[in-house]
Amino acid sequence: MNGNNIIIRLGKGLIFLFLLFSFSAMTELNAQQRQTVLQLDPGENNPRNSEGDFIRLKDGRIMFIYTHFTGKSGSDFGSAFLAARYSEDDGHTWTDESKTKVSNDGGMNVMSVSLLRLQDGNIALFYARKNSISDCIPLMRVSKDEGETWSEPTPCITDRKGYFVLNNNRVLQLENGRLIMPVALHRTSEGEDFNEKGRLFTYFSDDNGTTWQSGKEVKNPKNVTLQEPGLVVLKNGKLMMIIRTDAGVQFAAYSKNSGEKWTSAKPTQIPSPLSPATIARIPSTGDLMMVWNNNGAKEGLYKGKRTPLNIAISKNDGKTWENEKVLEDDRDGWYCYTAIHFVNDKEVLLSYCAGNRPAGTGLSITRLTLLNLDWIYGD
Repeated sequence: MNGNNIIIRLGKGLIFLFLLFSFSAMTELNAQQRQTVLQLDPGENNPRNSEGDFIRLKDGRIMFIYTHFTGKSGSDFGSAFLAARYSEDDGHTWTDESKTKVSNDGGMNVMSVSLLRLQDGNIALFYARKNSISDCIPLMRVSKDEGETWSEPTPCITDRKGYFVLNNNRVLQLENGRLIMPVALHRTSEGEDFNEKGRLFTYFSDDNGTTWQSGKEVKNPKNVTLQEPGLVVLKNGKLMMIIRTDAGVQFAAYSKNSGEKWTSAKPTQIPSPLSPATIARIPSTGDLMMVWNNNGAKEGLYKGKRTPLNIAISKNDGKTWENEKVLEDDRDGWYCYTAIHFVNDKEVLLSYCAGNRPAGTGLSITRLTLLNLDWIYGD
């Protein structure tokens, strides 16, 4: 073998080793940037684990409260209570066992958690109590001992009866102290058909949750299906409502008076199937973060599916979105009902349903993922 051949083979070997090392390093780096830190799978007498939210406790732990279904049914009308897991290391590891926080005191279930650190230092827990297909309203409980015990529930809707949907991770407290939640009304009485086209309202409280009142209904001039609204405060003080629709994009409405009146719901440029989006402000940068299904496909492989799951950043308060990344892309996956919790200036926790539709686990599995903000902002 001549010297040139030896040099060529040595060169190829070094290139192979370099590529192998680079691939391994990139894989390790990617694992560091995106980590699944907890997965709540269904099990015996536990057909579903779904919609939850996070809160940072005063002792430094993070508490995650989610919907724990029991019995045989994992449908939205099955039996469920609210349970908690805890992390002592900023979300990297979690307790092995769940602790009951709110027992099932509904005719069907209690579900869809929102947690909020109130301005008075207490913790507020919001959830839906579902008694029947025509009786579902959000309730509020308060804890003065960091989630160990909770007050009796206060109804947040008393001026109307019906089936109201309040998604998880949806309640805000504004700078002026007002508590505000977005809801969709789908049915008002027994015997009435369930209306997929929700009527959208915000309910708000100016006395720390003791009493609640309704804002004006959000108009729907396009007559599309409006469902599962979410809220974010913009830098100019206005509220933006992001709305799940069947029109291939998310819709939006705006309020300049803290949710008392709203502009009509209008289409955005955010492609989406009939699936909710969640938006939150990044404390360390002031930008907005959105997690949603960038699908919008009306035909083909992804038609009607809540996959892939995407994340993006807006540096102009939702006018445009950039730095889009794919979080989950299983074509049979079912990714939705996200909660966003900023752990520190470097990391963010997400919880979301992450089941497999053909396997029948679409809404039955909850996954907690820890992301590095540098990765989100990177190219």
